[in-house]
Amino acid sequence: MSNKDLLKRIKDEDIAYVDIRFTDVRGKLQHVTVDCDLVDEDFLEEGFMFDGSSIAGWKSIEASDMKLMPDCDSAYVDPFYAEKTLCVHCSIAEPDTGEHYERDPRGTAQKAEAYLKSSGIGDVAYMGPEAEFFLFDDVRFSNTMNKVSFEVDAIDASWNSDTEYEMGNSGHRPGIKGGYFPVNPIDDAQDIRGEMLTTMKQLGMKTDKHHHEVASCQHELGLIFDSLTKQADELQKYKYVIHNVAHAYGKSATFMPKPIAGDNGTGMHVNMSIWKDGKPLFAGDKYADLSQEAIYFIGGILKHAKTLNAFTNPATNSYKRLIPGFEAPVLRAYSARNRSGCVRIPWTESPKAKRVEARFPDPAANPYLCFAALLMAGLDGIKNKIDPGPAQDKNLYDLPAEELEGIPTVCASLREALDSLAADHDFLLAGDVFTKDQIQGYMDLKWEEVYAYEHTPHPVEYQLYYSC
Repeated sequence: MSNKDLLKRIKDEDIAYVDIRFTDVRGKLQHVTVDCDLVDEDFLEEGFMFDGSSIAGWKSIEASDMKLMPDCDSAYVDPFYAEKTLCVHCSIAEPDTGEHYERDPRGTAQKAEAYLKSSGIGDVAYMGPEAEFFLFDDVRFSNTMNKVSFEVDAIDASWNSDTEYEMGNSGHRPGIKGGYFPVNPIDDAQDIRGEMLTTMKQLGMKTDKHHHEVASCQHELGLIFDSLTKQADELQKYKYVIHNVAHAYGKSATFMPKPIAGDNGTGMHVNMSIWKDGKPLFAGDKYADLSQEAIYFIGGILKHAKTLNAFTNPATNSYKRLIPGFEAPVLRAYSARNRSGCVRIPWTESPKAKRVEARFPDPAANPYLCFAALLMAGLDGIKNKIDPGPAQDKNLYDLPAEELEGIPTVCASLREALDSLAADHDFLLAGDVFTKDQIQGYMDLKWEEVYAYEHTPHPVEYQLYYSC
């Protein structure tokens, strides 16, 4: 869509406001709303000035002026505002040079796509994320000097099987790890998920399914794959729709990787493929009908998995999901159809659908940085012909201890992931996709989270140690 097309749409559809949106370093969508009378060719060409020092991890106050540059192709009408508002995703530019701001996550995703093309390896990288989430009816938490606590509740939660309700207790609810695919009335979220998916379709998003997930109160909607930056935009819209439809139903949605103990955590499997000259690069005659390039791509993912964790699993809470011995994919191994390794090759009849699935990411990730880092690791594998070794077709959950010792794992904490990023990031710097300043700024922000987490007493510690 050209600037003129966007301006025509504003006029033809009686748009009242234009919401210009961008994503901060942590992955949270931010916005400022502009009266449509101020949106003209100059506005779209020159961008909108804002204070970058107010965004965590970005500019210092003495150099805080930055520009939001609207991407007209990303425009959609917000379904939740009373006044008709057209939303446009933006990248960030330096006001004096017009160049990409190096810490802008969306700009990083765009540079990753440009680097792929310049490398000659492929023309387009497709990403297909599968982001799970939880729905609760009541959420309370406290972090003060003398009180650290949280409590969540939901009528359909397994722990409410004997709760006395004024209207009675129907007894129909999933048990622990019993939520995968039962019909209603056990699955009582059919309508809310349906409205979420319908809202996404109204925004022009490509969707395919919705269902209850394994854990109590856990759900997933299906997004059809798209190119890297475009799909990161779509994932931000996905989260936005889910949060707001849930809110309209009086519920609270969360993408925390591990919001409750004793049941499955929340993942975001990412399906990836590269195409060149209109043909799928990953289809071939090697293991699981993969090409040699796809095998090397897997090699790059597995080699750099611990560094990738800093972007694919960027929360301290992420590592309460990535625990050896449970269903989370912590082992750096790959295989076809086997869900017990951290990289899987889904079965497909069509070469066009041949792809590689990274199973360790979670939806706490900033999608722009997550997808860009995964692509850069895979491209490093192709460029340097990194052999991932033989596939592991066994159920890795059932391997004896002596066999497990030979299989490396992903990180066990955000601290370990940040240390890994500090030690192994040269592959991210290729083509100036990521920069050293950006990586350092990202690490500084994440170290604040690590320190806050590590310096705060935990209720379990009172249980374990108070009477020692």
